[in-house]
Amino acid sequence: MLNNANRPPRPRLTGPIFWYGMLDVFGLSCVGIGASWFAAGKGAILASFPTSTAEAVVCSAGGAAIMIWAVSRILREISKQSAEMDAKYRLYLAKNHPDKKL
Repeated sequence: MLNNANRPPRPRLTGPIFWYGMLDVFGLSCVGIGASWFAAGKGAILASFPTSTAEAVVCSAGGAAIMIWAVSRILREISKQSAEMDAKYRLYLAKNHPDKKL
């Protein structure tokens, strides 16, 4: 099922992509924790954090900054695979869509 021949090729999951993805999840968690303060007026996800509006703003802004940084690194790592992906995509087109040319 994972190696379906009819789907276009995808980039390989490398170690750096995985770890940047984990940092992205951490950033998303920080945004959620900070935003819970604005929704509930208190720490709704963690009972004792954030305890003030300033902590909520810092948590949300820091989480957003981490997310932007991590996504930019993920895209940089994927771009390193561009030659490999181009070759895989050309093979995919030749096999599954012989009428289409690049």
